[in-house]
Amino acid sequence: MVRKKGSLILCGAFLFVAWNALLLLYLWGRPPIGRPGEGGGAEPGGKEEWGVGRGKGGQINLAGEVIRLAEEVEIQLETQKKLLKQIESHRAVWARQKDVGKRQTVNTKEVKEEVVHQPSKPPLPVKDSVDDRTQTDVQLTQKPVHTVAPNLKLEQHQATEIKEDVAENNNLPTSVASPQVVIPILVIACDRVTVKRSLDRLIQYRPSPQLYPIIVSQDCGHAETARVIGSYGDQVTHISQPDLSDIRVRPEHRKFQGYYKIARHYRWALNQVFNTFSQSTVVVVEDDLEVAPDFFEYFQALYPILRDDPSLWCVSAWNDNGRDALVDPSKADLLHRTDFFPGLGWMLLKNMWDELEPKWPLAFWDDWMRQPEQRKDRSCIRPEISRTITFGRKGVSLGQFFDQYLRYIKLNTQFVPFTKQDLSYLLKEKYDEKFIKEIYSAPLVKIEELQQGGSLRDPGPYRVQYSSRDSFKVFARNLGVMDDLKSGVPRTGYRGVVSFLYRGRRVLLAPPEGWMKYDISWS
Repeated sequence: MVRKKGSLILCGAFLFVAWNALLLLYLWGRPPIGRPGEGGGAEPGGKEEWGVGRGKGGQINLAGEVIRLAEEVEIQLETQKKLLKQIESHRAVWARQKDVGKRQTVNTKEVKEEVVHQPSKPPLPVKDSVDDRTQTDVQLTQKPVHTVAPNLKLEQHQATEIKEDVAENNNLPTSVASPQVVIPILVIACDRVTVKRSLDRLIQYRPSPQLYPIIVSQDCGHAETARVIGSYGDQVTHISQPDLSDIRVRPEHRKFQGYYKIARHYRWALNQVFNTFSQSTVVVVEDDLEVAPDFFEYFQALYPILRDDPSLWCVSAWNDNGRDALVDPSKADLLHRTDFFPGLGWMLLKNMWDELEPKWPLAFWDDWMRQPEQRKDRSCIRPEISRTITFGRKGVSLGQFFDQYLRYIKLNTQFVPFTKQDLSYLLKEKYDEKFIKEIYSAPLVKIEELQQGGSLRDPGPYRVQYSSRDSFKVFARNLGVMDDLKSGVPRTGYRGVVSFLYRGRRVLLAPPEGWMKYDISWS
């Protein structure tokens, strides 16, 4: 449109100049007044036209001729004045359009420059030689996926702006699900050849290799496990922790050597993801976890919640009290906040790793994460029904909790389209208001009433109140939930409340109203 108007204006200007040139040529080539000639005018046969200017005896009427020329010039000037006005009006419109177009071009250029100038994600490092042990020992088995990021980010930026404009104009609440981001899956592996079961499910349910690159970080140097991982070719990226040496520990901790090596491996692997591969987030799973069909959907939808709510520091796929009898099978889409760090398939952001990495512990990293110095009153998101299960009884914990709890965890089988839902209810301010009201408006019952069940007609929720560490443990054991506490926080607890199903009824194991903080002496 702007080009069309510009061409029109140039054409008008050209006609204006041409008209004046023809007029000058016309006046310049006209015969002098009073010169005898056959036609007596500007054109052959113009005798009648010019004859009107002659007086008696054929003399030229000079005054009349001058008046006539003046009238012609006046007419021409009026015509040119109109033409100039049209040109001026078109020029103003064109200038406005040009200014708008320039601003749009500048804005687009700034967006492109911002994307282009972002630090490009380096390709996965390649091991130069077998003998080079000073560098990271990395086997490149996945095609680089980072080069798709710039165009993808530009499209996401434009799509987000459009979505925000539409939402603002319509004044409707929108889902907080963000445009798709690259979310790597970091698989922590050692010497389990059964890592194949974990990788098979991840690859089966992965919607996009580009958006969800799988990085398998292997410790231990176990050759058979390395062959299993390598058999997936470019479907995964296989990296190897280079330091396989034993760690010097005090004598009473020699039996915990495995925990020290795991902490060292986690630190190295997370540094690879965030600092070598320059990713902004990651989902960490271990080699004995099997994932649910909506595992990727779950983390994609919750990424913006984790990013935007400073009171959160992780998203977990795990419910510690996720046994079949303790969860509501009809609420696969139900999500909770929890003050207990669950692990077992969890997402964190780079800025959180930047905070944790300088003080990363030598051992027992998961319990260290649960300490108040690290948690800082922040929470995680967890599902009602787990999106991961563990099948690995073998490990450094020697099957602790596996036979009693872990083997009975229910894995979700129903795909929930979380990215199409508005999950903003999980943001702290919204969540806490509703949560506190629901907890302390629930009928207070005794544990015997729940166990007998005869007098309870409704499905709940019902509140069982504990007031001490011992009373919590007694109630938890009798109701079938895990009774251990870490830094005073019960598993799955939020503001001291543990929510679960007992014989088909929702039960809220809760502290007295007015609860303020956890007591670390309860651990």
